[in-house]
Amino acid sequence: MKFPFLPLAAVSFLFATLAPAAPQDDQYVLGPDSQVKEDVPHGKVTQMPAWTESKIFPGTTRDWWVYVPAQYKPEQPASVMVFCDGGGFVKADGQFRVPVVFDNLIAKGEMPVTIGIFINPGVFPTKNPKEKPRSNRSFEYDSLGDQYAKFLLEEILPEVSKTYKLTSDPDQRAICGNSSGGICAFTVAWERPDAFRKVVSHIGSFTNIRGGYVYPALVRKTEKKPLKVFLQDGRNDLDNQFGNWPLSNQDMAASLKFAGYDYTFVFGEGTHSGKHGGAIFPDTMRWLWKK
Repeated sequence: MKFPFLPLAAVSFLFATLAPAAPQDDQYVLGPDSQVKEDVPHGKVTQMPAWTESKIFPGTTRDWWVYVPAQYKPEQPASVMVFCDGGGFVKADGQFRVPVVFDNLIAKGEMPVTIGIFINPGVFPTKNPKEKPRSNRSFEYDSLGDQYAKFLLEEILPEVSKTYKLTSDPDQRAICGNSSGGICAFTVAWERPDAFRKVVSHIGSFTNIRGGYVYPALVRKTEKKPLKVFLQDGRNDLDNQFGNWPLSNQDMAASLKFAGYDYTFVFGEGTHSGKHGGAIFPDTMRWLWKK
């Protein structure tokens, strides 16, 4: 995949992981619902075999994981939540610790029995093992259209469904991401509200990386879709050649309000980091899954 309109420095930026937390992020700390509790049933995280045979993103390979809560029963379809850049969300000592949060909230009945699917962006392997694989992250996440939704619905969910019973109810399907993964989460639900209706976007890249700056206008002009959307950003987020992240997220929130969406926007002091989103993640899940 070529990037003829992006300079090399920009490509390197797009493929970078979240920036290290800055002093503005120090106020955001993990609470008790993000800590392991011995008296709570613990779900199981399984690293799946690398996904190498994608027809939607041919030539790519990717790591992915599946979390299954202890309360899962094969005869009852489980809710589903997909995480872009899944390796960061599934880490036991990461900024989000999703399996731990799920364990605690499911045990308290504050969210449904939910299978988590954590997917990393694809990479193109190199013949030389000393060379770094070329990332397909920006193409997959920042592009508009239904391609990533098709990848989930035609490849990943059917594969997970071979082992676990997943709900087909779009109101019980959620998708989450940070940065480019945040706009990807919104794009999936925007394109396929028949399949996903719950969105969590942290520090979402609703900027001009691959045309995502158009969303506020589209939200205002398009007939309202049955989505529930959570947005988070900080006033010290990025401001670069692709746009201003704080302004873009405020514009998205204003558009969702104008169009009458069920949404929440949490705007803090943070940078382009997952610390704020991770600190409030349990409360985000309570809001997202509340009926």
